[in-house]
Amino acid sequence: MAGQHFPVTRLEGVSREQFMQHLYPQRKPLVLEGIDLGPCTSKWTVDYLSQVGGTKEVKIHVAAVAQMDFISKNFVYRTLPFDQLVQRAAEEKHKEFFVSEDEKYYLRSLGEDPRKDVADIRKQFPLLKGDIKFPEFFKEEQYFSSVFRISSPGLQLWTHYDVMDNLLIQVTGKKRVVLFSPRDAQYLYLKGTKSEVLNIDNPDLAKYPLFSKARRYECSLEAGDVLFIPALWFHNVISEEFGVGVNIFWKHLPSECYDKTDTYGNKDPTAASRAAQILDRALKTLAELPEEYRDFYARRMVLHIQDKAYSKNSE
Repeated sequence: MAGQHFPVTRLEGVSREQFMQHLYPQRKPLVLEGIDLGPCTSKWTVDYLSQVGGTKEVKIHVAAVAQMDFISKNFVYRTLPFDQLVQRAAEEKHKEFFVSEDEKYYLRSLGEDPRKDVADIRKQFPLLKGDIKFPEFFKEEQYFSSVFRISSPGLQLWTHYDVMDNLLIQVTGKKRVVLFSPRDAQYLYLKGTKSEVLNIDNPDLAKYPLFSKARRYECSLEAGDVLFIPALWFHNVISEEFGVGVNIFWKHLPSECYDKTDTYGNKDPTAASRAAQILDRALKTLAELPEEYRDFYARRMVLHIQDKAYSKNSE
């Protein structure tokens, strides 16, 4: 049986005050229409980006298939001058290519030194920064990063979560975004922050039977739409046509809660990482028991975690 499907709510002309006071506290995805983003939605054509974006080398994902899998790494990393990336990503077939003539490209912009610096479109692409206005739906001191994203038509990104809130600005092109609640994590067959289920539209339910229980929230984004993705919400993105997007990440929690080495916004909060390490040690201790006892005390531990740590608020 298929899981429940819900449309993501769409609202037009939302003010900063409305968002901060009434919508943000609900911690639900939301498509915002009519936000002033500056001239980027009309200016950022392939020709304009190629000319103004420059020839700076950028690191990209190159895939022979449309469905990218971060767990099996069915793609390769390559570098291209920015202007060439834009031109190639807009093509269906390529005269020049790395893997195949219909390969797909995906750019997730990085800081100058990705080990130390966060992505900031205003620093890495200074000639484009005047074209885009960031929605002021968070406090300035909470700002973490702004990530430039460029995708070939048909490219599908794996289902994953981020630990910070973000706004996905669809500057040009169209995307379909499917989201899953953090409460449905147990149905998504996780490896780290990613789901093993690649084909979310026609999943292998013999291999992933619980996936059918995951509630699915879906929206389509066109140029000028802004999707609010709360931290921990899983999302899967298909670029229905060549498109450019910008993600704005900010810190929902106090700064000290986050891993200071995290330049991507996807490392678990430090307290969560410590708890996971403690759990690993507890499981090693349980392994000293015979199976019958190990099973019994593991179930007791699960019940204890549910009682002490699960939210009592219903969605």
